[in-house]
Amino acid sequence: MRTNDRVRQVVVTASAVFMVIGTLFGIGVLGTRVEESAGGSLSATATLVAPATSAFSIWSVIYVGLAGYVVWQWLPANTSSPRARSIGWLAAWSMVLNAGWLLVTQWGQLWLSVAVIVALALVLGVLIRRLTAIPADGPARPLEQVFVDGTFGLYLGWVAVATIANITATLVDSGIDPAPPAGEFLAIVVLAVAAVLGAILASQFGGRLAVAAAMAWGLSWIAVGRLTDAPESTVTGIAAAVAAVVVVAAAVAVRVRGISPSTVASPAH
Repeated sequence: MRTNDRVRQVVVTASAVFMVIGTLFGIGVLGTRVEESAGGSLSATATLVAPATSAFSIWSVIYVGLAGYVVWQWLPANTSSPRARSIGWLAAWSMVLNAGWLLVTQWGQLWLSVAVIVALALVLGVLIRRLTAIPADGPARPLEQVFVDGTFGLYLGWVAVATIANITATLVDSGIDPAPPAGEFLAIVVLAVAAVLGAILASQFGGRLAVAAAMAWGLSWIAVGRLTDAPESTVTGIAAAVAAVVVVAAAVAVRVRGISPSTVASPAH
């Protein structure tokens, strides 16, 4: 073990604590809930591509997974492992950016929140690429696939959808909010972009099912929101549902075709 390994472990743990503090602000324990901050611009009814409130329950799974990851990276076998070293600092950054996003939305800084969430998505993308390059191995492989590959896959998939929703909410808050049918057309374009992004992530990362599942989850709740809540839009709801199916189908197709050797070696991706 090198000194840098211990420093990395401590920084990852401190970043997780900071993320928890940010979350306490985001859920309203220490501050204003996200959906009530920034004048309600990030609420489930603010735009046509805002996921319904229930979609955010995925954070409970992601946070449990991140807690498991923090423990995993402290295990002696992982302290100096190539995988732990390759993603540790990126994982720490992801948690800091997560908390940072929650804090800047408290101040109503929507454009800053866009910059933060885009940075978060990029960090997670690089992290997943590194996990793909170094597949899980050894006797603890199943546990690692759940708490490392699975967790960060869900994290990236959800943040991908959240980034699109965040950008849209910021544009609407800035006054770019065309009335129907133009607004619905633009919403469909945004959802098409999400579907294409899901297909790209599938092809780049070997069809990781966790990424696709989280994206499909977010897109499905956009569909539910538009079909059952304001602002109602049947065409947007259908488009969101189709986008969810496309994302999952793309990931399954990549895995079936076996494009990435690392995918075959890691079925929990």
